Amino acid sequence: MKTYFAAAFLALSATAGAQQLVTAQPPVADQSSARRIQAHVEFLASDGLEGRDTGSRGYAIAADYVASQYRALGLEPAGDKGSWFQQVPFRRASYEKQPKISLTVDGRTVPLVAGKDAAVRPSVTQKLRTLSARMVYAGYGLTDRQLGFDDYAGLDLKGKVAVVLTGTPSGLPSDIEAHLSGSKAEFAAAAGAIGIIEIGRNSSGGFNPAARGGRPLIDWVDSKGQAGLSPAGLAVNVSLSREWAAKLFDGAPRSLDAVRKEAKDGKRNARLRGFPLRPLINVEAQTKWEDFTSPEVVGLLRGSDPALAAEHVVLTAHLDHLGTRRDAKPGEDAIYNGALDNAAGIATLLEAARHFTQAGQRPRRSILFVANTGEEQGLLGADYYAAHPTVPAQSIVGLVDLDMPLLLYPFTDVIAFGADHSTIGAAVAAAGQAMGIAVSPDPMPEEAIFTRSDHYRFVRRGVPAVLLMTGHGNGGKAHWQAYLNKVYHSPQDDLSQAIDWQAGARYALLNYRIARTMADAPQRPLWLAGNYFGDRFNPNGPRAPANPSTRP
Repeated sequence: MKTYFAAAFLALSATAGAQQLVTAQPPVADQSSARRIQAHVEFLASDGLEGRDTGSRGYAIAADYVASQYRALGLEPAGDKGSWFQQVPFRRASYEKQPKISLTVDGRTVPLVAGKDAAVRPSVTQKLRTLSARMVYAGYGLTDRQLGFDDYAGLDLKGKVAVVLTGTPSGLPSDIEAHLSGSKAEFAAAAGAIGIIEIGRNSSGGFNPAARGGRPLIDWVDSKGQAGLSPAGLAVNVSLSREWAAKLFDGAPRSLDAVRKEAKDGKRNARLRGFPLRPLINVEAQTKWEDFTSPEVVGLLRGSDPALAAEHVVLTAHLDHLGTRRDAKPGEDAIYNGALDNAAGIATLLEAARHFTQAGQRPRRSILFVANTGEEQGLLGADYYAAHPTVPAQSIVGLVDLDMPLLLYPFTDVIAFGADHSTIGAAVAAAGQAMGIAVSPDPMPEEAIFTRSDHYRFVRRGVPAVLLMTGHGNGGKAHWQAYLNKVYHSPQDDLSQAIDWQAGARYALLNYRIARTMADAPQRPLWLAGNYFGDRFNPNGPRAPANPSTRP
């Protein structure tokens, strides 16, 4: 889970009475199931695992534990080379000395102070970068035929650096806006650019070079040199201070203030016309690398139907957390135990797997259970698995992500982010109804949470998916606010909390029933007709009618 989740949930507190909260009494859970979930969390969130940081000794122990539980349940190993593990090849990129950055205008070169005036993101694919390139302003830097965006049309970006405004035109649904905003480097590279600079679309916006330039960058890099977060061909990603961002437009057809006003006054479909900029940007940067691996843990339960067993429904949760505090003072708690984020998600994943193996009849489709690494580093493990699946990519038909269930109260409702995009929403509703658990609408659609957890890396490859979280009913809203204010991403997310283990058992059973519905249905999960994400990432696939009552 990332910090934006905290801001998103806390934002709801400002909207009193925004929705009718569920107050019905929750169903009673199986005590043995609750005890098993407690045992898993007690081990995974113990101090001995030192916060399960990606690539750490503690994470490796946690991965071995999950693999041993898979074996005990009777799952088959579905990692690489017949093992339980898919080793993700990570690379940490940083600088020993600050890059050299300058601007050249009319033959005069002005050096910029790295970390104050400008910053260059470290590279995981190029150790030494030396370039001098022209720049081109390209509006918002968007390319999307479905929405009619083509900000690079008529502009020559080959070998140049794209200068674009942050954000998108107003009026877009928040999930779509978040997707487009997160894809700008990809759009620039596709247009032929060798770099990108994003500039705030208002005078107070923009990046903070001091904060951005000093942080190492972690990404996966595969055997072909492909990286997860770094589009091929894009050599530099630069941040500029507000003052230097404005200077890029000196002598241009329009000033930065004029460009910002045009963006503010423009309508949704109005294109911001781009133009070449006069300065050249010069960069000399040498990156140092540290390569390491950390595994995805993958188990398989084969389906029973000869015609459907080749298809896979995926249940996933992230196993990693934040490790230990390096700046802890003597006597302070330095371990980020991650009991609820996300030992609880892994524990309920394992219990859902137990329900499958003890059901007496195998599901028709096969089930993959994936414990992800690198979620706290930017959804990297899930992204690598989605790009390099250990089963045929086209065989993955649907996914449910179990991330940070807040097991602090007897929940009576859940929120399924993304439920309105595909028939998985109907599967969630059916499973919840059978257990007396309501499915509440997204209480904060403006935060675009659908695009911000591991499941979304599969959505980007055409797989219908949802993120399931415990809801705000039956006192849940107050628990969420207290947790996010005081506990989230802190050493206090440990076993001292009053964890409701029966809530964990109910959450595991609900996820089992959702996945079982998906696995046994005659039809695989389908994107709804006219859905943006289905049309964007699986344009030629079958569709279900855009009707909330659609059943899988």
